[in-house]
Amino acid sequence: MKNHIAVGLIGFGTVGSGVAKILATNAGDIRRRLGIPLELRKVADLNIISDRGVTLAPNILTTDARQIFDDPEIDVVIELIGGDDPAKRFLLEAMAKGKHVVTANKALLAVHGEELFQAALRAGVDIGFEASVCGGIPILRSLTEGLAANRLRSLYGIVNGTSNYILTSMTNAGQPFATVLAEAQKAGYAEADPSFDVAGIDAAHKLAILVNLAFGCPVNFKELYVEGITGITPMDIQYATEFGYTIKLLAIAKLQESKDGKEVEARVHPTMIANDSPLARVGGVYNAIQVTGDAVGDIMLYGRGAGSMPTASAVVSDVIDIARNIRKGATGRVPPTGFQADQRRPLPIRAIENITGLYYLRFMVLDRPGVLSQLSGVLGKHDISISSVLQRGRKDGQTVPVVVTTHMAVERNIRASLREIDALPAVSSPTTVIRIEGEDR
Repeated sequence: MKNHIAVGLIGFGTVGSGVAKILATNAGDIRRRLGIPLELRKVADLNIISDRGVTLAPNILTTDARQIFDDPEIDVVIELIGGDDPAKRFLLEAMAKGKHVVTANKALLAVHGEELFQAALRAGVDIGFEASVCGGIPILRSLTEGLAANRLRSLYGIVNGTSNYILTSMTNAGQPFATVLAEAQKAGYAEADPSFDVAGIDAAHKLAILVNLAFGCPVNFKELYVEGITGITPMDIQYATEFGYTIKLLAIAKLQESKDGKEVEARVHPTMIANDSPLARVGGVYNAIQVTGDAVGDIMLYGRGAGSMPTASAVVSDVIDIARNIRKGATGRVPPTGFQADQRRPLPIRAIENITGLYYLRFMVLDRPGVLSQLSGVLGKHDISISSVLQRGRKDGQTVPVVVTTHMAVERNIRASLREIDALPAVSSPTTVIRIEGEDR
């Protein structure tokens, strides 16, 4: 019977230092929950000189990750360096040596998750990755365990704090994207290169993981539709408010069932949602995920989706979970995705052209007679029914916005109509399109 569980940590940056702090500060509580101590035996990083705000014994720090793999006493290896290589190589090597692994590497899991899950199965070890989605919010454990009795129907997530902070600030201050982004970078809420966040890629990585766990199907990341927030303007936010909506960057997953079988909608894009919906009230850098199950109905998890301590909290929770399994000899008790490996089924991802929904369309047109009838005529020709129209600021002969919301329409028809509309002489720039989630009004 083991009298302690030894942990090796690769990556001693923001989250890694948070892990070390939690293991030291909460050692007593962790021991009470686990029954034996969790010992941070070795920490590997290329930089072991900089002060991380946590004191470690000199013999714990190393620049050689192989010391962790080769130490027979280390039971669990934590990977927190991010990226593809050498992170994937380190995880595979650790598992091949019989060590359990924990990672927060969402990009790696979104693209190479199946390879890692198979490696864990072959090696007879556990792989934990709660921290890869929404920091300290326990959404993955909720999907694999807390909601295991449910057939999950849909999932809506604000899963990128940077984009949510920017959209919240644009809404509150009425300032353009570039101005708010610069302020977010100055405040430390956005990276120097924010492209993964504002282009929706970070959210899509997380969505790939969520779909895998919610519906029990492997996901080809390249099949996800991804659209960022860089095209959102204060004008669109103002019109959204007038229609009773808030704009959020949402990760959306829906299980669609018909006589022809099952399909999954999996997409990331700016979305208008009703002002009175719980997700609309999630502001700043906070994350939230709303899940619908056939038995439980709607639930929502909310909290800080990033940062040293929230993310480290999820990492350490995975280590504790694995340590409990080690003590009971119950490795593999919960499969990585929550579904038994032989029961997972690939499901087609519905092409974005085939989704049906509500739409906000902003046309920039010359203010002259007959233009609105031209627009409505083209929309009607493509089976698109108008729900409401706003036109303000008459400027005879000058460019003005005309804003339309639609009843339920097929994306393919929306795109076909806009190709025709954007070619009209009276239309001065490409039409802005934002999808709307909610009931048809």
